[in-house]
Amino acid sequence: MKIHVTSETGRLREVILGRPESNGPAPTPQQTFDAKSYESASKGIYPKDEDIIREMGAFEAVLLRHGVKVHHPAPVEGCNQIFARDVGFVIDDKIIVSNIIPDRQEEIDAYDEIYSQIHYKQIYNLPEAVHVEGGDVILYGDILFVGQYAFKDYPQVKTARTNRLALDYLAMIFPEKNIIPLNLRKSDTDPYEGILHLDCTFMPVGRGKAIIYKDGFLNPRDAGHLIELFGPQNVFELTKEEMYWMNSNIFSISEDIVVVEEHFTRLKAWLESQGITVETVPYREISKMGGLLRCSTLPLYRD
Repeated sequence: MKIHVTSETGRLREVILGRPESNGPAPTPQQTFDAKSYESASKGIYPKDEDIIREMGAFEAVLLRHGVKVHHPAPVEGCNQIFARDVGFVIDDKIIVSNIIPDRQEEIDAYDEIYSQIHYKQIYNLPEAVHVEGGDVILYGDILFVGQYAFKDYPQVKTARTNRLALDYLAMIFPEKNIIPLNLRKSDTDPYEGILHLDCTFMPVGRGKAIIYKDGFLNPRDAGHLIELFGPQNVFELTKEEMYWMNSNIFSISEDIVVVEEHFTRLKAWLESQGITVETVPYREISKMGGLLRCSTLPLYRD
């Protein structure tokens, strides 16, 4: 299997999509790993399997209609396998297997059959001390944007998934890349105040455009640099409410075709005003678990 990804918007040819069935019982608030799931568990609105199956089925149908080859991990009974992006990510012709939290190790094992089709020299298993998840890594040509939480209380923060050592490791593997670290605001219990992954506050889209929630960054200068890089006229700024519903966690099939959640009406109108075709799917139930469309995918090949 050939793997190749250098951007978030290149024409998608092959992708891993997570599995929607058999997620096990709804967790208690203490068993959750992110603020949105904590809120859902606390309020008793954690999504049911039948709703997850319906929403992921709609997403897969759009991918197939656009000629994308879709892979799935092997099924694991009673395991949440929705968010493939947490498990690994492709940069150029290499796939990085994430060091996700220990409670989710069985998710990684479910990808063995897919990984067996990739040359072993292209698969990178991270050293134990290096933590990074795919939602914190955004590709933009020669630039790698990496969301991180570089503070002493990192081990105590459940929503801190990428540490400073990840930057050094990625720089070693990809010496030609310009790696830009971005410290994210964190909260384990309040989804209006914390950012789980970088793709929940920032996402390139189309040709030289971006979606940004400025207050998701601990340092306001980081948001300022991103807006300067893309140009204010090319940036769609999210409100706090739009960030809460994860409006930046869209998924590009190409520079001209983007999949968004069906309630993202303001974003949809802006994308269409930029000449981008917008496919809408229901994904609000899945959003209650702390992820959305990009989180559910692991692109293997983009033009």
